[in-house]
Amino acid sequence: MKNSLAPIVIFTYRRLINKIIKSLLDNELAKNSELYIFSDGSKDEKDLEDVTETRKYLQTIEGFKNINIIESRNNKGLANSIVDGVSEVLNKYGKVIVLEDDLIVSKDFLEYMNNALNFYENNKNIWSISGYGPKLPCLEKYNDDLYLSVRGSSWGWATWKDRWDTIDWEVKDFDKLKQDKNLQNKFNLGGNDMYKMLELQMLGKIDSWAIRWCYSQFKYNQYTVYPKKSKIINDGFTDNKGTHNSGVNNCLSVELDNTNINFKDLAVNSEIIKCFQEFHNLSIKTRVGYFLKKYGGYRLVKKLLNI
Repeated sequence: MKNSLAPIVIFTYRRLINKIIKSLLDNELAKNSELYIFSDGSKDEKDLEDVTETRKYLQTIEGFKNINIIESRNNKGLANSIVDGVSEVLNKYGKVIVLEDDLIVSKDFLEYMNNALNFYENNKNIWSISGYGPKLPCLEKYNDDLYLSVRGSSWGWATWKDRWDTIDWEVKDFDKLKQDKNLQNKFNLGGNDMYKMLELQMLGKIDSWAIRWCYSQFKYNQYTVYPKKSKIINDGFTDNKGTHNSGVNNCLSVELDNTNINFKDLAVNSEIIKCFQEFHNLSIKTRVGYFLKKYGGYRLVKKLLNI
């Protein structure tokens, strides 16, 4: 299993995934890779046309070893789709590469992901592999190709079944975290939005698989491997087809890197941990958004601002 290629899983809803498919097919390993596509059902008649068009396109995809298309009759939402879909594929293969429909990958993305999964599989301190790498100022003088972070990324990632199976999706110990400021501060080493997002999740204000995934990583004191130069770009901020992304976010913009990665055992770099935290810390505007989501008025204010 270690040297076999990991299956690729794509989750989609209303968006045509022609861009991500094209970029994957530019990878030499695509033709030998299993592809799974989970297509979520429409919420209402308004979304039905987009979902139908997306599913028609899915039937035209070729170029992979096998293509498995799983269409949901109902709208499960992104969180449930990912939890169920990733679990299903991991139970069969033991490892997985996961993508959402608004991403574009580098020409060596599959090589990078598979090599990383093989290299770090037996290092139980590693929680996941990230394809996306943010543009951190502290990396300009950093010589290695990879580094460790206490926070995972949902923009193109990979993991193994034994890590995924440890996640408590109900977050049964949230009350302990809620009452412990020191624990919250440690969790927020990944960015001061971490605890706020988990709190909103537990209040039912958001529906996020990723923050629960990140919390489990924190609980088990594990790390995500990031590339210094990104193998992923997000192309979904402006098409109004996404569930969560809207509007251009320049700080998240990166250039796609196609150079080979030199793999090595990594040590935690405190300067990068701090730099990564500062990169993800909330702006005043976003803090206000979290406050409004928690106490009410978020949708009204957003509507007024759009007007």
